[in-house]
Amino acid sequence: MINKVIKIAVSIALPLCFMGCASSNDTKKENEVIEKRVETLLRKMTLEEKLGQMNQITSYANIEDLSNLIKKGEVGSILNETDPVRINALQRVAMEESRLGIPIIMARDVIHGFKTIFPIPLGQAASFNPDLVEEGARIAAIEASSVGIRWTFAPMIDIGRDPRWGRIAEGFGEDTYLTTVMGVASIKGYQGDSLNSPTSIAACAKHFVGYGAAEGGRDYNSTSIPERLLRNVFLPPFEAAAKAGSATFMTSFNDNDGVPSTGNAFILKDVLRKEWKYEGFVVSDWASVSEMIAHGFASDETEAALKAINAGVDMEMVSGTFFREAPQLIKTGQIKEETIDNAVRYILRIKFMLGLFDNPYVDEKAPSTFYAPSHLVAAKQAAIESVILLKNEKNTLPISADVKTVAVVGPMANAAYEQMGTWVFDGEKEQTQTPLKAIRELAGNNIQVIYAPGLTHSRDNNAATIAQAANAATKADVIVAFVGEESILSGEAHCLANLDLQGGQSQLISALSKTGKPMVTVVMAGRPLTIEREIEQSDAVLYSFHPGTMGGAALADLLWGKAVPSGKTPMTFPKAVGQIPVYYSHNNTGRPAQRSEVLLNEIPIEAGQTSLGCTSFYLDAGFDPLYPFGYGLSYTTFQYGNVKLSAKELKETDTLVAEFDLANTGKYTGTEIAQLYVQDKSASVTRPVKELKRFMRIELKPGEKKTVCFELPISELTFWNIDMKQVVEPGDFNLWIATDSQSGTPVTFKVID
Repeated sequence: MINKVIKIAVSIALPLCFMGCASSNDTKKENEVIEKRVETLLRKMTLEEKLGQMNQITSYANIEDLSNLIKKGEVGSILNETDPVRINALQRVAMEESRLGIPIIMARDVIHGFKTIFPIPLGQAASFNPDLVEEGARIAAIEASSVGIRWTFAPMIDIGRDPRWGRIAEGFGEDTYLTTVMGVASIKGYQGDSLNSPTSIAACAKHFVGYGAAEGGRDYNSTSIPERLLRNVFLPPFEAAAKAGSATFMTSFNDNDGVPSTGNAFILKDVLRKEWKYEGFVVSDWASVSEMIAHGFASDETEAALKAINAGVDMEMVSGTFFREAPQLIKTGQIKEETIDNAVRYILRIKFMLGLFDNPYVDEKAPSTFYAPSHLVAAKQAAIESVILLKNEKNTLPISADVKTVAVVGPMANAAYEQMGTWVFDGEKEQTQTPLKAIRELAGNNIQVIYAPGLTHSRDNNAATIAQAANAATKADVIVAFVGEESILSGEAHCLANLDLQGGQSQLISALSKTGKPMVTVVMAGRPLTIEREIEQSDAVLYSFHPGTMGGAALADLLWGKAVPSGKTPMTFPKAVGQIPVYYSHNNTGRPAQRSEVLLNEIPIEAGQTSLGCTSFYLDAGFDPLYPFGYGLSYTTFQYGNVKLSAKELKETDTLVAEFDLANTGKYTGTEIAQLYVQDKSASVTRPVKELKRFMRIELKPGEKKTVCFELPISELTFWNIDMKQVVEPGDFNLWIATDSQSGTPVTFKVID
């Protein structure tokens, strides 16, 4: 037995630094130079040129019209231009033909890869590996910057607890701490060691704020988040993004408590600027300024521009009201020119930091960075670590070497475009490795592969082809069924009221299960789906949030045991849509559910009104989800034990060290994601039943045992109390170290004055 001691301390309180890893003295000097250049340039600018910097437009075919706008100083940023020749031509107009020679920031939605597509962010979150997230963002930045893109609208760090919301695919899940850690890693990856590196692109922390709580999981919908919940749950990832130096922030589409984020001075001025001292710039979301008219928050474009500018929006995406309406608003004194000057300072500062004034052009003849071998290796590893093993009865997985015939079935088995997932403008399906292709390559001449898709796409409902696929599968030793969602079914504006498998996929799984053959179901989707019945009918289940370019190769390796699953659920999986919102870090009620509750089919006829137990649960779904947050199996098994705390009583200035043993008790080398949760048992306001505070990936060989330490500063137990002050309150706490959010036995400690 091998025994080792390892220690981890994860801090998200990062220093504000846009300039990367330079020394503090170098950074100070660089900042001073930039500030002088900003002020010198600002003094030369006309009002129209200032408003031009605040104007972002989307690219279109007529380059002469674009050039004319740039020449007149009416454009600060251009969206969706990816041709390096055109980008250089437009940039040359800005630098050489406009009056002041101010470069354009070229922007693009590079969300989980540019050409080499990584798993969707929700899948990356399932890896619980911030290093992987940082590497993926770095590769995306290298590829995107090679054509002249220097700004992306990522990461999305909205807390999302409703899988009906299509944009759940674009974020890091339901947990504040996990989202914070992954968001900071993403920013570091995009922006690199220094923003002015030619391979760095500006990150954009979005959507500020509360968008993930849209009513009914319906995109663009209203939210109703009270300030305490906003500060305890939704704001922390953004505060960390500001401290990590995210170059830009983006406002969200939603109104909260009746105030659209694009016109919300409380979040943009009071919180972002005054409390957090943020020095980057704020961009609206697509037309979200003019859309405040539809909200009913502004009567016309003049009022929309007035409210957005005075609230603290620095650049307007595509709707153009700032440029058209601000001159008259300044003339009448409704907007101060000082407000415009401050917005332009923020924008120019980022342009200088990106090095655009000194190096505005891209090398059109440089060797392509797309799909570099190292990029593909990283994308495959990301896909491997993102896959979650939900079920594995009778050790169905990994597939035995004795298997000589495998049936590959289902509409997602060879769907190169669909497996890339949402927000893939530049990925190419021709470069995508599908499961079918990878399995055939792995099988070679040793394994016969029977391919019978059964359905042409996820919404297909053809009973005849389902029957044909089931019949073909009877000839195999094992069935691998690939089901899930097409990419169009998740992402922005792609919300669902029903989270069951679409089309005839459920019937396909049922038909395959009736063959009596061992069956592995692989789900490839953009969100958690309600698949309780399909899981019951399967011997093993792998869940892969749309895995990207190398998804097929990753899944093939996992199926045959060349890699071992380690992913964990970044969101709670509901049994039924009616349970939503369902998340692990909920508050307790005064009557929490008990394990002795009587469920629907157990109720006696003419039962008394109070005979079922008056606690908080659903008669038909109980109180447990299908799978809790942080859940995931492995081909091996792990055993936790001997949890010890460094002290039983600690002050706010102390650091708690939690030590535990972790052993691999199975037959495979595997990686376990150990998770540390705490509960503030009694406070001035009700607190969650559990909150994730630390996690770590730990690889162990069979029979290996490690002693692991988590370090947790007591100061990280702060919350916004009954008086709306951020404090650590003295009292009793529970602490769990476990494999998921529902497991483990608590140990206790006390925080004292």
